[in-house]
Amino acid sequence: MITKDQFASYQHASQELFQKAGIFLTEEEKSKIEIADFGLGEFEQTGLGVLVYVNTERCCAKELAMLPSQTCPEHLHPPVGDSPGKEETFRCRWGKVFLYVDGDPSASPQCRPPGGSENHYTIWHEVELNPGGQYTIFPGTKHWFQAGPDGAVVSEFSTRSTDENDIFTDPRIARFTKIAGS
Repeated sequence: MITKDQFASYQHASQELFQKAGIFLTEEEKSKIEIADFGLGEFEQTGLGVLVYVNTERCCAKELAMLPSQTCPEHLHPPVGDSPGKEETFRCRWGKVFLYVDGDPSASPQCRPPGGSENHYTIWHEVELNPGGQYTIFPGTKHWFQAGPDGAVVSEFSTRSTDENDIFTDPRIARFTKIAGS
């Protein structure tokens, strides 16, 4: 749970990262930036600023703002109804992001999970994305990612997003943030 003041501060920090990436946002878009703390109350370590441009029955486009060394926890996108699950392509726009996916573990991964959560990170095949780099994650693929030391902005293009169905390795995760007093 975060406070209203924390929410506003994190929204502003996300806006600044989008600006560094050269992404223009309307006032309406700025107000719609979701602050995802995954229910852990440690947004600066585990979280994302998320702006959804479109999410239809067929496609989704989002911008993800990540503070320095901030992590999106390990999860996968399962089948939902007739859909095999979300397929998503990440494209790094600014900064650096380290993506971890199923596959052979990297010999010397650049990142470490947030302290106290190490047991909930099980995959270690590292993909480093710098501006212009992209990677496609297929449905049912376990993945997690962490921003580099300056933070990162990542564009996500995908099939329909049903975040409420994501399966997280960490049972403490709650996908949607609660704001104190709301």
